[in-house]
Amino acid sequence: MSEDYYQTLGINRDASKTDIERAYRSMARKYHPDMNPDDKTAKSKFQEVQRAFDVLSNQEKRELYDRYGSAFESMGSGGPGGPGGPSGGPGGSYTWTTTGGPDFEGVDFSQFFGEHSGGASPFADIFGAGGGTGSARSSRSSRRSRPVRGADIEHELKVPFALSVTGGEAALSVQRADGRLETITVKIPAGIEDGRKIRLRGQGETSPTGQGENGDILITIRVSPHPSYTRRGNNLECRVPVTVAEAALGAKIELPTPQGIITLTVPPGSSSGTRLRIKGYGVRPTNGPHGDLLAEVQIMLPDPIDADAQALIRQLGEKYTGDPRRHLKW
Repeated sequence: MSEDYYQTLGINRDASKTDIERAYRSMARKYHPDMNPDDKTAKSKFQEVQRAFDVLSNQEKRELYDRYGSAFESMGSGGPGGPGGPSGGPGGSYTWTTTGGPDFEGVDFSQFFGEHSGGASPFADIFGAGGGTGSARSSRSSRRSRPVRGADIEHELKVPFALSVTGGEAALSVQRADGRLETITVKIPAGIEDGRKIRLRGQGETSPTGQGENGDILITIRVSPHPSYTRRGNNLECRVPVTVAEAALGAKIELPTPQGIITLTVPPGSSSGTRLRIKGYGVRPTNGPHGDLLAEVQIMLPDPIDADAQALIRQLGEKYTGDPRRHLKW
């Protein structure tokens, strides 16, 4: 580190107070021993930065330093603090020696390096925005860093329609702040609706200071459409294709549901659009009433219709003497 305090902080000699504070925060963060556990020289470099800032941030000391250089503290009564230099400093007292350097024997460095604070670093105001004022530095020894909660992570998860109805598990890939890609298993509650959120507590980002709780993962559920079923509240609706004979004569047909395959009775004379309700076979949410399954009959004609089929259909049409559209009105 340079003996020139301006070079130590990496600033020009005409730097403003704001420039000095900004440079100090940057250099303190760079050389702080907690940030450089493997660098044995970090502590001495950090002390140089602290010494340079203590002088340049004080208008009176700075003027004397600009006039006399690093020997200003030995200028007797003209120097800061009177004969022998100033007393008082961060965490304790020190005296200026006639050799041009401060004696740090009486300084309590635990406030800087966290040696007596259970690992908590009181430098949160330097590493955060807006820190580094003289009044803030003087009070660091009397307060610890406030716990900082980790950030939340927000994701969207697309799940199949059937899984949203019956519940189960789904895999979610999460990109961590450090670049790691992590796969997390998410439990999907039965009956969850599109747009609902699931919160995974404590599985978000870790605290940036190591002293706060982890954040959460907030998952917005997106339900894929189903080719045959739709949802209305807790009811399920589907169209059930039947033949002309099944609709006219009645039949028992198999129908898949969330609870398995059931046998559905189609009453004789059912027209297209006839709705059959199967109680309790809709959505069964974890909390709340069970819905029903509404099956709508849809008559399917043979394709192609050959001559024999056409003849049979004509005969059937002759049996119908009413007007099927008599109820249509505008």
